Amino acid sequence: MDLEERFRILTRNVEELVTEDELRGLLSKLSSKNSPRAYIGFEPSGLVHIGWLISASKIRDLVDAGFQVTVFWADWHAYINDKLGGDIDNIRTCARYMEDCFEALGVPRDKVEYRYASDILNDMRYWEKVIKIAKVTSLSRVRRAMTIMGRSEDDAELDSSKLFYPILQAADIFAMEIDLAYSGMDQRRAHMLARDAAEKLGWNKPIAMHTPLLPGLRGGNRMDPASGKMSKSDPDSGIMIHDSFEDIKRKLRKAYCPPEREEEDRNPVLMLYRLVLFPRLERIKISRPEKFGGSICYDDYTSLREDYFSGELHPADLKDSAALCLALILAPVKEYFDSKPENYESLKEVLRSLGR
Repeated sequence: MDLEERFRILTRNVEELVTEDELRGLLSKLSSKNSPRAYIGFEPSGLVHIGWLISASKIRDLVDAGFQVTVFWADWHAYINDKLGGDIDNIRTCARYMEDCFEALGVPRDKVEYRYASDILNDMRYWEKVIKIAKVTSLSRVRRAMTIMGRSEDDAELDSSKLFYPILQAADIFAMEIDLAYSGMDQRRAHMLARDAAEKLGWNKPIAMHTPLLPGLRGGNRMDPASGKMSKSDPDSGIMIHDSFEDIKRKLRKAYCPPEREEEDRNPVLMLYRLVLFPRLERIKISRPEKFGGSICYDDYTSLREDYFSGELHPADLKDSAALCLALILAPVKEYFDSKPENYESLKEVLRSLGR
């Protein structure tokens, strides 16, 4: 695989890359003896929704392009963020379930490394990095970056540990000697904070790669895309990877699906086609009665969106076909957890104990 093919694979469905020149430079040095390091971090915090299909696909892209990929379970970060009752054992139970989810979504377990924040926080050199990053980062910048954890700046007034979070996330990158930090767009402020600190400290500056966030079924917020993302905490805003076909169809039928072009990025049904369905299916069939023109097939998202905005496709047909496609993609997930239910059942027990 040559440099251009690696670059194409790495950047497909990417919303932001900081920077293209840096990635090309990194790829030019790639060899079998010199594999660059990439990572994505997650707070273990609950059941997994279909937005993870985007992350799973990009992790596979990174592996295919020759990167050593670490999936980082931010257990102590989740503790700071009060996830799963603020119980570290609950959080680690969730992390084991999430490893199963990635495998069920097509990420080969033997091709990535799973690490916990606990694995690196015991190293004194990690805390030296935390202090150095904090010394070159203003308090106002740390407060602005708190949005990466779904928090407002004012939350630090109630619990000062929240201020540690962005600094820890930057320190994770340097402690693991990461060349490319990958995440959804909601985490970009942490990556920019890390790049700024690296420049000031003379450290290796990590490339930052961000994929779009799948909007919640209620629709996104144009002024703040992260606030409208699909969420585990709002069952009606998202589709879980464990949902039955009936549940998927029911949820999609109620989904926000405006016909205006200017609303495209906030349209969860269209974004489902662009970010999840077309990347995983070669061709998509929209089934509809003959009296409405009969079924039609699409090989790319652009053609589908144009027919939708022209009025050729009705929202109901778009939604029902999306449900069928998504059920097909998620069929292996059901098979996986039918055969390996232990970690899933353990997490459900944790959630029941928390009244969820």
